[in-house]
Amino acid sequence: MRETRKAILTLQDGTTFEGKSFGAIKACAGEVVFTSSMTAYPECLSDPSTVGQILVSTYPIMGSYGMPPQTQTDGVCDFFESPDFHPLAVVCLDYSAEFNHWNAAGGLVPWLVDNGIVAVYGIDTRALAKHLRENGAMLGKIEIEGAEPAELSDPNQQNLIAATSCDKVIEYGKENPKRVVLVDCGVQHSMIRSLVAKGAHVIRVPWNYNFMGMDYDGIIVSNGPGDPRMATATVDILKEAIKQDKPVCGVGLGNLLVGMAAGATVVKLKNGHRGHNQPVREIGTDRCFITTQNHGYALDVTSLGCDWEPAYISMNDGTNEGIRHKSKPFFATQFIPEQFGGEADSGFVYDKFLNSFNK
Repeated sequence: MRETRKAILTLQDGTTFEGKSFGAIKACAGEVVFTSSMTAYPECLSDPSTVGQILVSTYPIMGSYGMPPQTQTDGVCDFFESPDFHPLAVVCLDYSAEFNHWNAAGGLVPWLVDNGIVAVYGIDTRALAKHLRENGAMLGKIEIEGAEPAELSDPNQQNLIAATSCDKVIEYGKENPKRVVLVDCGVQHSMIRSLVAKGAHVIRVPWNYNFMGMDYDGIIVSNGPGDPRMATATVDILKEAIKQDKPVCGVGLGNLLVGMAAGATVVKLKNGHRGHNQPVREIGTDRCFITTQNHGYALDVTSLGCDWEPAYISMNDGTNEGIRHKSKPFFATQFIPEQFGGEADSGFVYDKFLNSFNK
């Protein structure tokens, strides 16, 4: 039987939406954002980039194919983006209490309850997404009938990068020949899986770890949550790294951090880009890609150093989607290549990075 407790979502501007709870019975407060993904809710819920968020799904139903098993291979999740579950809450029009999928290990509802994630259905998510699109992502709170009330709070005032990074050096694919330092700013496990499968010995280091004395062939800076301006320690280390000639690649948040190391500033986007269907174009060509993204900030490319140039542009709002150095093997993309559950159009990014070694 469905949970019938009333749930109210209140936005920062005072707008309210009423629905019903189907997750954890508690209040929460964070940044209200919407994602246009039609599938891959298990990946979205385990993506560290969603920490501190109340995630609104524009697709009308969740839960129809259940949740996959939480198995790992060599310390890397097989089907999730991390071992933990990060958004404060999910909001959808409706959900399915029943599920059917060859890989399902259980249903969405007990998974949400067991992991303490608030969930609300019965809200007009089309109207809510339209309100956020017109007015921008904003703070909000969800209060459940019978639970303690909540106060508005801004998760971006915290260093979410430090909160989601690893706290020690971890290695994967030690048998592989290409040594890659992965700067973990809230990495998705699909990145580790992809790099290892393509022949990389991945050396995962914390966000503020000085790796300059390590033996490596290239550096990749991961995706992650929050305000990139909190990661000054990462930017300072990257400034030293780009004085050398070893390949550097940034992905998602990593694009912002590499850009900041190159002298650029960042701006907060009105809505951000979230979903598996975000179109980008490679600058200087007519090549377009459907990409996976989850970010709320972008680079101001007019502030880039003279040795750098923009590489990709969003077809939705014209904001930057990637940069490249004019002569050295340094580049970054705001979109996320080969996210499990998302599009694979941009998988060439990792190939380009690994193929640039020893050139």
